[in-house]
Amino acid sequence: MDFRKVIDLLSGFFEQEKFPFAVIGAFGLQAYGLTRATTDLDFVTDSAARGRLVAFLESKGYQTLYVSGGYSNHLHRDAELGQVDFVYVSGETSRRLFEGATRAQVVSGHELPVPRPEHLAAMKVQAMKNDPERRHQELADIGYLIRLRPASIAVRFGATSSRAASRNCTMRSNRPGKLLNLESDLPTTEKDVEAQRRLRAGPVLGLEDYLRFLAAFEPPSYEALRAKRGPCGDSPFELPP
Repeated sequence: MDFRKVIDLLSGFFEQEKFPFAVIGAFGLQAYGLTRATTDLDFVTDSAARGRLVAFLESKGYQTLYVSGGYSNHLHRDAELGQVDFVYVSGETSRRLFEGATRAQVVSGHELPVPRPEHLAAMKVQAMKNDPERRHQELADIGYLIRLRPASIAVRFGATSSRAASRNCTMRSNRPGKLLNLESDLPTTEKDVEAQRRLRAGPVLGLEDYLRFLAAFEPPSYEALRAKRGPCGDSPFELPP
């Protein structure tokens, strides 16, 4: 995937249409120093953009794999344009998320909005609920984000309010009454833990090195991506009060 080309395309759309947006997913994590492989690009935008954005992508040759009130996935037969995924937010969540976003160099020549670490962590909780098979990777990412701001993140499943936590940030598991200590009790496999340890022990990759890192991976075929990608879930993402 030509990440620069796709970022050019989408940032140009958002800026021309005046819709707020931010980079999430692997490139959002990279902005905070966590290197993770990816074959796609992920964005969050206001739900008002959904209709025009989907039409724009389809006019550029993207196939819409899935669309709901809160999410959409799109795939292009041209490997350079690849796969793009979107989260749609509205109301108070939209206001808080985009007002709190900071600008960061995502690729050379592009300083784009990225949500705050605690907002990225909350989005990963929702992603994990929508796709439980991703829980190991999502929990590892959440643990990293929490360590960036341990005093301001408390992420919970099914919570209706957010509580600041100092060192022992917690997340409620799907078993009632069970709390996971994300500093020490991440239920990741030994392989996951070792991979995260190696990444954190090394220097943070610069933008060009990160793109070279991604280019070293063999991208999945169009057919494989189309067969694998399923719905992201129907419950729109909302930040806790």
